[in-house]
Amino acid sequence: QVRLVESGGGLVQPGGSLRLSCAASGSIGTMFVMAWHRQPPGKRRELVASITNAGRTNYPDSVKGRFTVSRDAAKNTVYLQMNSLKPEDTAVYYCAAATRWFVPPYDYWGQGTQVTVSS
Repeated sequence: QVRLVESGGGLVQPGGSLRLSCAASGSIGTMFVMAWHRQPPGKRRELVASITNAGRTNYPDSVKGRFTVSRDAAKNTVYLQMNSLKPEDTAVYYCAAATRWFVPPYDYWGQGTQVTVSS
């Protein structure tokens, strides 16, 4: 069993930056894919970034060039660096992990961290 705990959310002004962290209770080396999703108010959850254990990353067009996902296996932590934030990035951000190459579904989810982009 792997427990994921997100941190780093908060209130930021448009154009600002935040770095989210996802700390895993177990080794993320056994996870084939780690990902960040978000759920804006009143909308469905959506993928914002994923990274494989080989370091391959994937982003939707809405965040490409602004968000960067990375993983530190030694610290069992995955990060999401978010730059040039926009009000439409406001959402609860969730970390997820999968023990398979083909996703979804993901096997483990964190509890989420709120990101609010507002002036």
